[in-house]
Amino acid sequence: MRRVLLLLAIFFAMLEVPLLAQDDEEPVPPPRGHTQTKFGVAGGFTQNLLFLNLDPINQVLRKFNSADLGNGPVTLLGGQGYGYILLLPNVRVGGVGGSGSISSLSLLGVTRREVDLSVGYGGVTIDYVMPVVGHLDLALGVVLGGGSVNLKMTRDNGSPKTWDGIWSQFGSNDSTTAEFTRNLSGSFFVVQPSVNVEYALLRWLGVRVGVSYNGMAGGNWKVDGNYDLIGVPSEISGKGFMINGGIFLGFFY
Repeated sequence: MRRVLLLLAIFFAMLEVPLLAQDDEEPVPPPRGHTQTKFGVAGGFTQNLLFLNLDPINQVLRKFNSADLGNGPVTLLGGQGYGYILLLPNVRVGGVGGSGSISSLSLLGVTRREVDLSVGYGGVTIDYVMPVVGHLDLALGVVLGGGSVNLKMTRDNGSPKTWDGIWSQFGSNDSTTAEFTRNLSGSFFVVQPSVNVEYALLRWLGVRVGVSYNGMAGGNWKVDGNYDLIGVPSEISGKGFMINGGIFLGFFY
């Protein structure tokens, strides 16, 4: 009987040692929740719909027997990269850029008229990200940089173009030739505030949707990149509301 009691005492003593060791260890921290400070880096493809005020340009085009540009948005394709700076909780910085164009074409007799309107922008991004729940975040940000608007106008008589013919036109003193090309370009300072909803599908894959306003100020217009262009209506610029979208690869945490 004494032998049995001794064996039981040794058994329970052996059980007590690991239990005491567990009490001395620090508890395992809970998994990171949506209230924790965010960090990570990412880059990806962006697609935005820019709603411009095209009425001032369309009025001029119709006045001179050309097809207008319509009223649809301009699709801007580009990319963005960013990283959290960690010194300021949930603040990230990066860079972004995008561009797109629309065009019109009209035929009147043998005269062909074509107008291409292109818009582009790029700059530094600063975002403050507010975790909502789980992998869902709300990002408030701004882009500071530069942008451009380019109008390319082309008119020709529809005849075949040859090497000798092009050089003959170049050397001709006839200013009434049917061929005509002009590039009107404006450069602007860009301020683009935005609100985006972002969701991390995986630790390395995220998507974004949101809205922003592409503000442009301080326009400086040139003709063919060489001569100052004056008298451009202030309504003609790349400013307007945008619908944002994007797919990003990186490290989301």
